Amino acid sequence: MKTSRMPRLALPPQVVNQDQAPLHQHRRLAILRRTLNDDSLSLRAQVAAALVLLYAQPVTRIVRLTVNDVIDDGATVTIRLGDPPSPLPEPVADLMRAYVQSCQHLPYASSRSSQWLFPGRQPGQPMNPVSLQVHLRKIGVPPQCGRTSAIRQLVLQAPAPVIAKALGYHDTTATRLVTEAGGTWSRYAPGDHHRSTRRHQSLDESNPKG
Repeated sequence: MKTSRMPRLALPPQVVNQDQAPLHQHRRLAILRRTLNDDSLSLRAQVAAALVLLYAQPVTRIVRLTVNDVIDDGATVTIRLGDPPSPLPEPVADLMRAYVQSCQHLPYASSRSSQWLFPGRQPGQPMNPVSLQVHLRKIGVPPQCGRTSAIRQLVLQAPAPVIAKALGYHDTTATRLVTEAGGTWSRYAPGDHHRSTRRHQSLDESNPKG
């Protein structure tokens, strides 16, 4: 435009469609229970909602997961979000099992042969994160507020470095969230991770149907 080789363009204002108010802990769990118990929703929607509301995963990371990130030994189901893999509680574990199996029967062949956990319609490509975000909002799951609420609750119940490592967050991000949430883990000595991990696994979210 400066060199007169291109006419001046009038671009529409950008609409930032973000979640509004912070999500209260009880509200997050209520949305999670409703989503997991709604048989009218697709398995894809239920699994994605659980990853947001239980494990504070952003949609950009969710769509990059592969079927190999889901580990099922017949007794438990874990998902590799960080290190160590995070166990999936019931009924999320059963939903994940059913979803992984259903991926082999998707209507488009490119997705049946894909290793993406959330395959897109383009061969070899994962689902568009914007599409997943829009879909979650349509079913009443606020992605941004939901994951923020989840991570703030998690860092109140276990040391930030443990949570950050398990969920794939940077330590500084988790530590900042501890401060914002009023946590008391700032003096944590990163030695006994196993005890903290066991505590993380026994959070009240571990039984969404309860």
